[in-house]
Amino acid sequence: MCGIVGISATVNVNQLLFDALTVLQHRGQDAAGMVTLDDGRFFLRKDNGLVKDVFRTRHMKRLNGCSGLGHVRYPTAGTSSSAEAQPFYVNSPYGIALAHNGNLTNADDIKQSLFESDLRHINTHSDSEILLNVFAHELAKEGKHKPQAEDIFNAVTGVYQRCEGGFAVVALLNGHGMVGFRDPHGIRPLVYGKRETEKGAEYMLASESVALDALDFELVGDVAPGEAIYIDEQRQLHTFQCVPGKLTPCMFEYVYLARPDSSLDGIFVYQSRLRMGQTLANKILREWPDHDIDVVMPIPDTSRNSALEMATRLGLPYREGFVKNRYIGRTFIMPGQAIRKKSVRQKLNAIHQEFAGKNVLLVDDSVVRGTTCEQIIEMARDAGARKVYFCSAAPAIRYPNVYGIDMPTREELIAHGRTDQEVCEQIGADKLIFQDLDDLKKAVSSLNPDIDDFDCSVFDGCYKAGNIDAHYLKQLATSRNDDSRQAGSDIIDLHNEGEL
Repeated sequence: MCGIVGISATVNVNQLLFDALTVLQHRGQDAAGMVTLDDGRFFLRKDNGLVKDVFRTRHMKRLNGCSGLGHVRYPTAGTSSSAEAQPFYVNSPYGIALAHNGNLTNADDIKQSLFESDLRHINTHSDSEILLNVFAHELAKEGKHKPQAEDIFNAVTGVYQRCEGGFAVVALLNGHGMVGFRDPHGIRPLVYGKRETEKGAEYMLASESVALDALDFELVGDVAPGEAIYIDEQRQLHTFQCVPGKLTPCMFEYVYLARPDSSLDGIFVYQSRLRMGQTLANKILREWPDHDIDVVMPIPDTSRNSALEMATRLGLPYREGFVKNRYIGRTFIMPGQAIRKKSVRQKLNAIHQEFAGKNVLLVDDSVVRGTTCEQIIEMARDAGARKVYFCSAAPAIRYPNVYGIDMPTREELIAHGRTDQEVCEQIGADKLIFQDLDDLKKAVSSLNPDIDDFDCSVFDGCYKAGNIDAHYLKQLATSRNDDSRQAGSDIIDLHNEGEL
């Protein structure tokens, strides 16, 4: 899971990129990077850490240029080495910088063909560098010193023909402009916007619309599956449907990943989470009409919208029972199980008087590893709750994600191979209620009737893109465990900054 942004403007974009990355920080806390283009030269800064820590004044002063890319990373493929941070860069043809969100499911096959046929060497373990080199090779095949929009789109079409998986990409071509494109299934999100200035139009591409809002760009729309957006050096916008697309966006974006104030594929995330709360409340009223719940409480922050709507539909009080430490990151996207366990207690503290003697319904967005909910239930009991019921706005997560979200192995998923009752016993709840998948799909699709399907692979094991089988999942589990992320890359990057 990552956040990407690209801006083509009439002024220096370093501060704009910084602000956009700060807004997208929830999509990755492991590393941040930025590249700008000025007078035919790329300027790069990237390193491990939060946006505010990676970019200091001395770095910002060197990041000159009116166009640039930004990236925040949580590594689901590759390692956590700073050399794996994005954007990546190649100098042929033209000089290309690229930032990528998602995962290529045929990365190993492509890497081999790049080495054997295309004579390109990959320096890191990141599939983003693989995607960059495929794009560079396809551009070089066009053989144009001054490529036109048609040549750019031909190269993107070549990428689609070779790359499988879920991905959203922004790329900067030295002397030619900026490109954005999205996988043919629209699994990973990408939006674009425009703002008018005295010097002319400016354009921005980003993972979520909230980044456009923060910089006063007007949302034009979502990049369609299989579509490419090209903004040339004169900041003229060109679009082309490179390959046929079928929109099946990742359901987990609406459940957890995206900010509630974002709009993705014509669906406001906030509204989708309200609908999740409504349908989950309806399930309780349907299947447990004689419940003895006294109060509804969210697990902050993502589940607040659903919990509030549940309380309203059930006619019960809504209370904030936990106070969140804002300086602890999202435990779901922290590398290492030991770190995740330690962080839960540091992250949340119970307000004891809200629990004392009550039957409490705790609402979370999802149950992944069970690390968080097990400890939270224990905290609720320690605070004096008589009974602790737990419900999830999403169905049980039983399968790994292969499109860029950190759910690498079945063994890490508490619901895999267990019944709902067994999961309930495992986390120590008095009762556990999961959202039904059909209800979830109806709740979200009702906000945009043009979407009739989603990638729900973490819930149902149906993978929309790539040839996913047991062998692939086994290899992926090995490459993505916590130990492998501590390994180094093939290239030593001493400073991760400088002029290219």
